[in-house]
Amino acid sequence: MQSYIYIMTNISKSTLYIGVTSDLVKRVYEHKNEVYDGFSKKYNTKILVYYEIYDDITEAIKREKQLKKWNRKWKEELIEKMNFEYNDLYEEIL
Repeated sequence: MQSYIYIMTNISKSTLYIGVTSDLVKRVYEHKNEVYDGFSKKYNTKILVYYEIYDDITEAIKREKQLKKWNRKWKEELIEKMNFEYNDLYEEIL
């Protein structure tokens, strides 16, 4: 089963949220519709700007933990390699 790490941001790009999931479409939908209380809802992170696909959830979790330790500049550079304009990639994954 495929797994994903993903990065969400808000309109002003002031906050980055990094997560891991086995169902990227469902998880992004949950962010966009504020299904759960918490960090993402508080900071309005509804724009999918980056994701990676893994065949093994263990590898995805390892990558998520690695990215969470990165400084913001490194995260921004990673996003910009895939999505320079910070476009919402949700339509791409549907």
